[in-house]
Amino acid sequence: QVQLVESGGGVVQPGESLRLSCTSPGSGITAYVMGWYRQAPGDQRELVARITASNIIEYSDSVKGRFTISRDNAQNTAYLQMNSLKPDDTAVYYCNIQTLGGTTYWGKGTLVTVSS
Repeated sequence: QVQLVESGGGVVQPGESLRLSCTSPGSGITAYVMGWYRQAPGDQRELVARITASNIIEYSDSVKGRFTISRDNAQNTAYLQMNSLKPDDTAVYYCNIQTLGGTTYWGKGTLVTVSS
């Protein structure tokens, strides 16, 4: 069973930074697209950023210029560097992996809280 392990969430003040990580240890899968989604209370899950194996990147408009997604293909790991965090960024952040075969995997989520 493939398990995605997320880390890096926490509580920060507005303007501070966090770095999220997502890996799939021992899964044997090859990630074609790796991405981060988030879901705030009462809202639908939304795309934050995603990156393909050839480093084509897409960001949501709300995080452009503040968040940076990257990946380490050798380690099958994705990162999300989040700078200049705002209270509106408060949400559970989910890692997502899509394989070339079209299979999608989700992590259990990591909570990010931005509050003064």
